[in-house]
Amino acid sequence: MQEHTTPVSPVRIAVIQYDPQVGLDHCDGNLSRGLALARRAAREGANLIVLPELANTGYTFNSRAEAYAHAETLEDGRCLQAWAEFAREQQVYLAAGFAERDGLKLYDSAVLFGPQGLLGHYRKAHLWNQEKLWFTPGDLGFPVFETPIGRIGLLICWDIWFPEVPRLMAAQGADIICSLNNWVWTPPPLFDEAGRCMASYLTMTAAHVNNVYIAAANRIGRERGGRFLGCSLIAGTNGWPIGEVASAEEECILYADVDLSAARSAPIWNSLNDLPRDRRTDLYDATLGYRLHAPMPR
Repeated sequence: MQEHTTPVSPVRIAVIQYDPQVGLDHCDGNLSRGLALARRAAREGANLIVLPELANTGYTFNSRAEAYAHAETLEDGRCLQAWAEFAREQQVYLAAGFAERDGLKLYDSAVLFGPQGLLGHYRKAHLWNQEKLWFTPGDLGFPVFETPIGRIGLLICWDIWFPEVPRLMAAQGADIICSLNNWVWTPPPLFDEAGRCMASYLTMTAAHVNNVYIAAANRIGRERGGRFLGCSLIAGTNGWPIGEVASAEEECILYADVDLSAARSAPIWNSLNDLPRDRRTDLYDATLGYRLHAPMPR
């Protein structure tokens, strides 16, 4: 791996863990709380800020009609406009999740804003549990967005259980993946002796095997009988968390100072191995239905 004495692509990441609640009477408070925490992160020098999945609406809808009432359009959503204005005023990059209305269809979506406006838009491909009753599976693929600070991918929650998702983003040259989540409590055991949940390990593994940074923002709290397990983290290109993994119950902001250019030089592990070159695309890409193409130069 090439060493840099001066960062080529310096970024301070902030992952925000908080408790947005479902219900139209909570939406203003959800938006305000998320933006207040994002402003705190910006004051602390963060220039890439990640909010959770469905950050402005809460998660546990009772019906498709309720989900539809919470949803906004990409073009003129009130919360989206507020996020865009925040990114412009603070001169930062902000990833956030929202319920998207497109005609009569609903999507569990994520957006990426920068000082220049909307840079990226993603619709969740893998729907969890009752999400299948409200939302349409995403139809935008797994794009990677070129930005002045690096190449950024977006995924949402259950997506991280499917290794194809981060792999396809890495093959497109992603430097960092923003993972927006509402990880829920499932039957035990939920945590190991280190206090980490399976979602944490899946995030770490995806970062390790793809040599990308992953900034995973989860929510906390209880909602309509459900519970969310926190454990937000920022994984380095070697897979290990940079700094701490968040607790299961406390609101917090996690920070990591990284050089995104490291993601482009990280794949060479020794003189004979690196991940892109060692992939046996001749054996499995056609079987898996991938398009056969050379990986993007790192």
